[in-house]
Amino acid sequence: MLPPSGDQFEIAAGGYRAVVTESGAALRLLTYGGRALVDGFGEQEQSSGGRGQLLVPWPNRVRDGQYSFGGADHQLALTEPKRHNASHGLARWVAWTVQEHTAHSVALTYRLMAQTGYPWTVDLSVVYDLSADGLTVTQTATNTSDAAAPYASGAHPYLTVGAGPVDTLELTMPAATRLLTDPERLLPTGREAVDGTPYDFRVTRPLRAVALNDSFTDLARDSRGMATTVLRDPGSGLGVALWVDEHHPWLLLYTADDVAGTARRSIAVEPMTAPPDAFRSGDDLLVLGAAGSPDDEVSATWGIRAVD
Repeated sequence: MLPPSGDQFEIAAGGYRAVVTESGAALRLLTYGGRALVDGFGEQEQSSGGRGQLLVPWPNRVRDGQYSFGGADHQLALTEPKRHNASHGLARWVAWTVQEHTAHSVALTYRLMAQTGYPWTVDLSVVYDLSADGLTVTQTATNTSDAAAPYASGAHPYLTVGAGPVDTLELTMPAATRLLTDPERLLPTGREAVDGTPYDFRVTRPLRAVALNDSFTDLARDSRGMATTVLRDPGSGLGVALWVDEHHPWLLLYTADDVAGTARRSIAVEPMTAPPDAFRSGDDLLVLGAAGSPDDEVSATWGIRAVD
């Protein structure tokens, strides 16, 4: 019997082990030395709450599923009906095809066909690679259409350290600005500096009761251009880190307080190339040039590693 998430692709290297699924090319499992680094889902389960899924050609929400691009108006299906939004793209439930599978890496592809609301054909690919430095994920999109296409990418891993809850864990997250959203539809209303607010984690401190479902930007980066978020247990010293490259100016952190059964069990740290509703606002929205042009392709890289 085929699992709900389809074929399972296991890779391992440097003490790390990962399983990626055919459905959505999702990261179902990631461990280091047998210790879970992500709060994924079982082989006989389907992803819930976006766990491990890739969010393309847009992450998060598009207000009313409506946007304009290239002089035309478009209407996406409302996949978050209770908030009247189009949510998390078009590729997280489709069957991706394995391009290459080795002991330590797996590459999958999916051709996103032109359709109502997104009339461009885009070739998507993702490479998951394990080494002694942890997991590296590279997401690539190539426009095969004769017109420029709007694009943004994201991913939805939940980081975990122990069995939870996350309240006693320490969080380091190098963002200076938080996106403000309305409480009903979680759509942008403005921005504020994190200085003097409960959302300033630029200096490591316990999460305690802070509830998160927020996007952050203005990320501090190291000399290689990487911005790193760390979740750590101060008792054991063990933790997990998620890093993003310069193509990711945004992170969304989510403690799932509104989800019975998994609330505050782990924390989603979502790399995003653009904020919520970017198809309407244009904020950090990428534009894939027409096929054959120098800018018809974009790649973005992020990764996860153990902290001990």
